[in-house]
Amino acid sequence: MPRTPRKPLAALAALTVVSVPLTACSGTSAASDENVVTVYSADGLKGENGDGWYDRVFADFEKETGIKVEYVEGGSGEMVQRTAREKRNPQADVLVTLPPFIQQADTKGLLQKYAPQGADHVGGAGKAATGTWTAVVNNYFGFVHNTKELKQAPATWEDLLDGKYENKLQYSTPGVAGDGTAVLIKAMHDFGGQKQAMEYLGRLQKNNVGPSASTGKLAPKVDKGELLVANGDVQMNHAQSKTMPHLGIWFPAREGGRPTTFALPYAAGLVNGAPHSDNGRKLLDHLLSRTAQQQVSEIGGGFAARQDVKATDANAVALAKLMDGVEVFEPDWDDIEENLTSYIDAWKEATGG
Repeated sequence: MPRTPRKPLAALAALTVVSVPLTACSGTSAASDENVVTVYSADGLKGENGDGWYDRVFADFEKETGIKVEYVEGGSGEMVQRTAREKRNPQADVLVTLPPFIQQADTKGLLQKYAPQGADHVGGAGKAATGTWTAVVNNYFGFVHNTKELKQAPATWEDLLDGKYENKLQYSTPGVAGDGTAVLIKAMHDFGGQKQAMEYLGRLQKNNVGPSASTGKLAPKVDKGELLVANGDVQMNHAQSKTMPHLGIWFPAREGGRPTTFALPYAAGLVNGAPHSDNGRKLLDHLLSRTAQQQVSEIGGGFAARQDVKATDANAVALAKLMDGVEVFEPDWDDIEENLTSYIDAWKEATGG
């Protein structure tokens, strides 16, 4: 069942989370402190004002263990690429990305086997058969629109071709951002194949502002009216809507069809050769603990990964209503991971990206 958004947390003053710049690491800082765990993560789970799910669970984790969380954020593809570059001298302990990038990280040998406590309550689609990654927050792909300028969301993909969206529409870059790659996945499903999807996205390009490495940066632009439409995901955008009053979530349909979406979970794995593997294991256990999972909805605006955690808070009710009537399909992640490069190349050729 769907869950929902973040609440301001006054009790986070003591939080000690370090956001590490996206620059090359020296290779000595992590090893010099045994009471640290470094997380490389896709954006969306950390709040703009210290009020996100990560903010809360990291603060609780540090209080319980004395282990400080060092946090690096970027697009899913960006985080995998960075981890791959550091493969001979790993700096991260835990990697969190959206599909298909978590599968890509696994294929590249970047993850080691570890089943966190509570993983037995995560459904089969939410964890690797190889035991290298597990979903920690469930989520769904979606779009956002400015509710002040657009009283109703543009119901179909075809609506977005209208001239009023010229330079008022943007989606994050496929192959770099997880939600950007999700645009391709949904388009290929809705239009019935790669060729049809790329033809459509080629036509849409005349309205597209241009590339964006981070999906999280698009919602504020939509809220301000700089954009009318952008891509996103339900968890992140529903949480953002609490402080962005002009943000509305919607799911495009094909003309004459039903709105569709698919699950896009935040999946976490222990980095192969992690400098602080024991701390990484402890953090993964904490992220899947019942307490942390019960906070996914109330604080993070997302959906618990554990099937035995049933949220009933107001956010959960609101998300259930949002998802009502939306068809949820299941992508072939093995195919997508195997052919991702060719899909990205086809998109670049179609859009000039």
